[in-house]
Amino acid sequence: MRSCTLEQGSFTVTDIQEAAGVPRSTAQDWINRLIDEGCVVIRDRKQGRIPARYAATSAMPQSACRKIFTTVDGDRVEIYHECLSGACAAFCGHHHVLAGGVITGVRRDGTLLRECAVIGRNEIDIGLHPASAVGVAGVEREGDDIIQYIRCIGGPAYSLTDMMAHAEGVQDVTVSRRGGVVEGKVRTRALCHVIIGLDDTDSRDGGATFALSLALLQHLCTFDGVFPIGHYVAMLFPKLEGKTTGNSCSYIELAVDPGLCHKMSEKALLFVNDEALSPEWGMAIKKGFRIPEGLRDFGRQARREVVDIELARQTAGKFDVTLHGKRGVIGALAAVALSGLPNEILLNPDLAVPVL
Repeated sequence: MRSCTLEQGSFTVTDIQEAAGVPRSTAQDWINRLIDEGCVVIRDRKQGRIPARYAATSAMPQSACRKIFTTVDGDRVEIYHECLSGACAAFCGHHHVLAGGVITGVRRDGTLLRECAVIGRNEIDIGLHPASAVGVAGVEREGDDIIQYIRCIGGPAYSLTDMMAHAEGVQDVTVSRRGGVVEGKVRTRALCHVIIGLDDTDSRDGGATFALSLALLQHLCTFDGVFPIGHYVAMLFPKLEGKTTGNSCSYIELAVDPGLCHKMSEKALLFVNDEALSPEWGMAIKKGFRIPEGLRDFGRQARREVVDIELARQTAGKFDVTLHGKRGVIGALAAVALSGLPNEILLNPDLAVPVL
């Protein structure tokens, strides 16, 4: 596209289709995506049989940062950074750990970087190798907002000064320079972390809990003020009688505007009630990402033996988890209780659940 623009001033979908040897729909998808990125502009709109013409403004994406948002649970904050590149997400995660600061844990799922931080400030050293190129020196809450204090050099500094402000979820970025180091404040909303567990929603004639929970995640994320975090599957006691397959449950995680939590819970309940194939479906809803050890114990128990519904209801009441439905609330609560564990543990009931 850049070559066509340099050589002839503009290009059409057909030019890219023929030059790249791809279907027309693929060429159009490329162009549409780069228009969204700010790399391509519409030079002339389509008029009758005359095709639209486009021009490449730059080969550089407007921003590699797709989304940046934060959830709060007490004095802890989880920072989510969805990047255009899995390599860039890995780079930031590595250097944030190296820098230390207020970051206490880092997980990465493809292009989504998930970091846990404690509210406060902690001085960090930024520089050339072997020092860290970027780190989070502080996280503070200011009213309904979260402010990240980032220090960086080089490529990360370019991201901070030119890209982060374009990410969905970012309200404001202010930067300053101190010698060769760029310091910035990234402001996002203090969102509510919501975990929704599901189980017993399918039947022997069809359906699957993982599919329904994934559909629920997609449904809820169509509403403004809701950011998807992830979808997970966990295996429970494998010798349970009457299971449809391997006795698995699912949970999803979302970041939600605090004022929308009640409405979102209602929409989730309506959706599952309408879509579940089994009358025994169950749903568990928890606010916050920190899992108390007593709640985690319920997840451990559900992986090693049959658990009755009364224990599930008692446990849910003790740890402020809301239950809906029938028998499926056992697995739904277990899914919530196991949330935050690595996939290798979630998917293998023979592995021990670590103590927090």
